Amino acid sequence: METEEQAPVGGRSLYVVGDVHGHLAELARALHNAGLVDTDAKWCGGTAELWFLGDFVDRGPDGIGVIDFVMSLSEQADASGGQVRALLGNHEVLMLGMHRFGDTHVPGAGGPRSFERSWLLNGGMASDQDRLTDRHVEWLTALPVLALVDDHLLMHSDTTAYLEWGGTIAEINDAVTALFAEPDLAQWWECWRKMTTRYAFRGPLGVAVADDLLGALGGRQIVHGHSVIADQLGVPPEQVDGPLLYADGTVLAVDAGLYGGGPCLVVPLPWTERA
Repeated sequence: METEEQAPVGGRSLYVVGDVHGHLAELARALHNAGLVDTDAKWCGGTAELWFLGDFVDRGPDGIGVIDFVMSLSEQADASGGQVRALLGNHEVLMLGMHRFGDTHVPGAGGPRSFERSWLLNGGMASDQDRLTDRHVEWLTALPVLALVDDHLLMHSDTTAYLEWGGTIAEINDAVTALFAEPDLAQWWECWRKMTTRYAFRGPLGVAVADDLLGALGGRQIVHGHSVIADQLGVPPEQVDGPLLYADGTVLAVDAGLYGGGPCLVVPLPWTERA
C-alpha cells in the first residue's frame, strides 16, 4: 500500500495505534521501528504525540503489561515535551465489568447475560484479572472515549452510538466517566453493548453517516480501531500492510488484527493514499 505522508500540524509528529490486545513485545517493536522508543523500550520520540485507540487487553498474553507500558510511556513523554494519550476501548469496559460484577446476571436481559460470560467468550485472560490493581482501574476509568486532535476525530469503535451519551465530545466523555463511578450493572453493560457495535461508516450510506458524525462532534476525518481491516477487505490479516482509508477518505481504520496474525500498525497522521 503506497502512501504519502503529509507534514505534521504545528511542527510535531502525530501517531495513532489501534488494538494491541496484550501483544506487548510486538507493540514495543513497532514503536521502536517508528522511532518512538529506543532499544530499551523507553520514550525517544521527543515532542511527538502518540494516541492509543483502546483495547489493550484480552486475546493476548500480557494485557496488563501493555497498560503498564503505556502508562510509563505517558510519564516519559510528558517529561520530554511529547504526549502519549489513550482512549478507552470496549475490551477495557469488559475487563472492568468482569472485575466489578463477575457472574452477576444483567437485569432485564432476555437470556444468560453477565460480564463473566462475555469476558470468557471474547478472549478474557485470567492473568489480566489477577494482575489488575486499583491503580490500573483508576487510570482506565478516567480515560476518554473520544478525542479531537488536529481535525482527526479519534474513537475506538466505528459506531455512532457515542451520541447516545451526549451531543459534544466533552458531554460524551463526562457521561462515560460518570457511569464508572456508580455500581449500576445495567449502565456498565449498556456501555459495553454500545461500544461493541461497528461498521457505521460502511456501505452506501457510510459517507453520509461519517459526515453527520463529524458535523456533530468536529473534525474532518474519523480515525478508529475495533473493526479489523482484514475482515473489511476479506483478506488474511497477514496481508494487511497499512491502515484502511474509506468512505471517500473521511474514515481511517487502523486495527490490523494483531491478535490474529496481522501487524501492529503505528500510523502517522495525516495519512493519505496515492492512486
